[in-house]
Amino acid sequence: VKEIIKMAISRKLASIQVVKDIIPIKDADTIEVVRVLGWNVVVKKGEFKIGDKVVYCEVDSLFPEKPEFEFLRKVNFRIKTIRLRGVYSQGICFPLSILPVGVYNEGDDVTNLLEISKYEPPIPVDLAGEAKGAFPSFLSKTDETRIQCLEDILTKYLGTLCYYSEKIDGTSSTFYLNEGEFGVCGKNMEWLDTEKNIYWQIAKKYDIEKKLRSIGRNIAIQGEIIGEGIQRNKYKLGKNERRLYIFNAFDIDTYTYLSFNEFAQLMKDMDLETVPILETNFKLTNDIDYLTELSKGNSVINPKIRREGIVIRPLVEQIDMALGRLSFKAINPEFLLKYSE
Repeated sequence: VKEIIKMAISRKLASIQVVKDIIPIKDADTIEVVRVLGWNVVVKKGEFKIGDKVVYCEVDSLFPEKPEFEFLRKVNFRIKTIRLRGVYSQGICFPLSILPVGVYNEGDDVTNLLEISKYEPPIPVDLAGEAKGAFPSFLSKTDETRIQCLEDILTKYLGTLCYYSEKIDGTSSTFYLNEGEFGVCGKNMEWLDTEKNIYWQIAKKYDIEKKLRSIGRNIAIQGEIIGEGIQRNKYKLGKNERRLYIFNAFDIDTYTYLSFNEFAQLMKDMDLETVPILETNFKLTNDIDYLTELSKGNSVINPKIRREGIVIRPLVEQIDMALGRLSFKAINPEFLLKYSE
């Protein structure tokens, strides 16, 4: 189970895909939309045709500073969500000629071949702190795959009873108790207990160590910290105010996540707030356009701002051999446009 779940962490930023459809843009003479996986990408009209293999690069792909990518310098070599003629474009497509000569099959990962990395925003000083070490191997990192990459998976699990929650744009945090040892982690590192470290400040504010010890098992909880100094404080919390919203509970011994009902009860017992739960009786659909529309709307935390999106999970945890944990995110394109740096 551990190895299958870890498969979900890897992300193909650049891969070989097939053009599934071409959609005209009203009143546009030089551009059109191609459909790749579940993504819509604006391209030069006539550049591709249905059935063509292309190199598709996802949003947040960070390209190397090479002559062939010089046209991306004005966006700091980073692919972002954009809107052209009222149409969202998410990602970029290249012909296969951008790759070394060879045989390429649909789905091949060419991220390393193109020297592409994932854009990560700079870490504020208070979030960096002093590292204790890498993220512990006995835990699972917090990450979800975007629905646009998962048409086959969505079809396979069509009709599965799910819940979905608001996706919060904060800083990911994990708090664990394992064999009597309490630990605090960010997305990629475990942190030492230092006075100014935000993760430890939150752990103490919510008395998390005591609450985990009261459960009597090896367990971790994962959530988002928001507030001053974090992601530009999009939720407009007050000065020096920071909050924690929990979205996962993880059984370390079995390397599995708790089901929704177990998770909800645990959070009630621990007197901790979950991320806003928007629906608990949702039948999974493979309609990506519908799920994208579902991601739109305003935040429950601050209704004056757009929400980042939604996260969809089965009410009863499931593991898929190809994906790992069944857990998907639909990102609100309106949010991406507003907050893309």
